[in-house]
Amino acid sequence: MRAEPIHIDDAGDPRIAGYRAIRERDLVGREKRFVAEGKVVLNVLFSARRFEAESALILDRRLDGMADTLALAQPDMPVYVASQDVMDAIAGFHIHRGVLALGLRRGDDDADALLAGLPDDALVVALSGISNHDNVGAIFRNAAAFEADAVLLDDACCDPLYRKAIRVSVGAALKVPFAVPGDEEALFAALARNGFAQIALSPSGADDIAAIARQGRTALWLGTEGEGLAEATMARMRTVRIPMSPGFDSLNVATAGAIALHRLWRPR
Repeated sequence: MRAEPIHIDDAGDPRIAGYRAIRERDLVGREKRFVAEGKVVLNVLFSARRFEAESALILDRRLDGMADTLALAQPDMPVYVASQDVMDAIAGFHIHRGVLALGLRRGDDDADALLAGLPDDALVVALSGISNHDNVGAIFRNAAAFEADAVLLDDACCDPLYRKAIRVSVGAALKVPFAVPGDEEALFAALARNGFAQIALSPSGADDIAAIARQGRTALWLGTEGEGLAEATMARMRTVRIPMSPGFDSLNVATAGAIALHRLWRPR
């Protein structure tokens, strides 16, 4: 049986310290924790069990509608409840969704161990230099939609566990395994060591995306908008492009990635 919710009447209550000043602490970190926001995201956090949930903070008027979601969490997880005024004071801004949880970060996954454990026909998304949280979140959402086995990011990418990235991913960042092996060169080397054919998506790609054929282990590379992937990196792999109307040669990276992932998708 789940314990009774704990009502919070003071924004300074030490029990909810991890939720305080959310936007400011998004930028500096919160002691190996992350904030998950929204009912759909909490459903994933509690059901996927990839990350441990430390607590939840729920707006009082949302509590009854959260019963099924909270039932997915460990029964001993504290559930804090607050009024709108108190929750806004805790968060530091008007938080209209009123549904938050604190998750505990895992130790960094080893890229080689992650890749070695994937199936012989694994599909991996490789990200280089993608520093926009909306794009990273959307790419994780696409990876989940098209059953990619993992996402690898270089150390120039933004944090997939940033609150906005998690929210845009609709929780996929809490479900799809990921690792950060180092810089772009380390990412390429890890995939090569583990037998992945590597494909770079670029507006200047040599082949039409329609020519992609997934054979064995495959990694799809996506680079930052503007500069894209380094020429030296692309020179070592097959490059593909998405043909489009003359005079317009690029798409948002997450949109382009979705098209390519759909092409590579093998429903399981």
